[in-house]
Amino acid sequence: MGIVERIKEIEAEMARTQKNKATEYHLGQLKAKIAKLRTQLLEPPKGSSGGGDGFEVTKYGHGRVALIGFPSVGKSTL
Repeated sequence: MGIVERIKEIEAEMARTQKNKATEYHLGQLKAKIAKLRTQLLEPPKGSSGGGDGFEVTKYGHGRVALIGFPSVGKSTL
């Protein structure tokens, strides 16, 4: 079953579900599933990513680098 068929199936379930206080949570879950499936339709499949073109730097000499910035912005991952 493809993504489009699953979306149509969920939309049909939403159409036949009564809208009241008791079913609000269920309808919210269905809307979240539809949103997730639609984003899967838009983004390309995650096959083998090429990783891009890299480059190599030869090590020589001494150097110091200081990273200045706000906390929790990803300085350590750089």
